[in-house]
Amino acid sequence: MVRGVRGAITVDRDESTMIVSATERLLKAIVAENYIDTTQIASILFSATPDLTTAFPAQAARRMGWTFVPLLSFTEIDVAGGLARCVRVLVHLNTDLRQDRIVHVFLDGARVLRPDLVARGQLHRKAQHA
Repeated sequence: MVRGVRGAITVDRDESTMIVSATERLLKAIVAENYIDTTQIASILFSATPDLTTAFPAQAARRMGWTFVPLLSFTEIDVAGGLARCVRVLVHLNTDLRQDRIVHVFLDGARVLRPDLVARGQLHRKAQHA
């Protein structure tokens, strides 16, 4: 079964090293939170807000050695008042996990996008450490 895992992170400036490093941090958090064996990843979609133009976020996955995972980067639509300097990801994952067991990861300024999922992830972590 294929499930989607969402995530997002913001960067301080439009610099290629910042975009790739932040995206790598996000991908590592998604893998850790969901106990993902990277061979389970079917594909990943990456989007960046129009104010991020110096790097493809997908470079982070390649830097992590994910050479056989299909990746696609594209520009997020420019919505007035939308969150600036944001990278979003959608990981398609082959897993037996139910949708309510997936932990979606929103880091740094992107936490405002889905406070409900941020809170749910925190509860999930507490339950696992109890």
